Amino acid sequence: QVQPVESGGGLMPRGGSLTLSCAVSGRTIGALNMAWFRQAPGKDREFVAAINYNGADTYYADPVKGRCTISRDTTINTVYLQINKLIPEDTAVYTCAARNTLVSVRRTSGYNYWGQGTQVTVSA
Repeated sequence: QVQPVESGGGLMPRGGSLTLSCAVSGRTIGALNMAWFRQAPGKDREFVAAINYNGADTYYADPVKGRCTISRDTTINTVYLQINKLIPEDTAVYTCAARNTLVSVRRTSGYNYWGQGTQVTVSA
């Protein structure tokens, strides 16, 4: 079974930076497309960023473009999400997801393995 496990959430100041980690067990990330999603209270879940199975392609949602980097370390089977210049609208539960259908990273639906989520709160 593919199991992503997130870490790194917490309380961050406005204007600061966060780095979240997603450790994946059960399958090499070299055989998975990986993505980050987030959900704020009272809001629908939204896509944040994705990276494809070989790391060659990335894709970012408009609210984080220019502030966000998704990356990976294949030696420890881990995917990272960095967001700079944090704003209160970044407050959400951030969830790491994987899919074994190796489609374009621009396809944001259809992820079939999900982590438990980690809370990020950006102070007002």
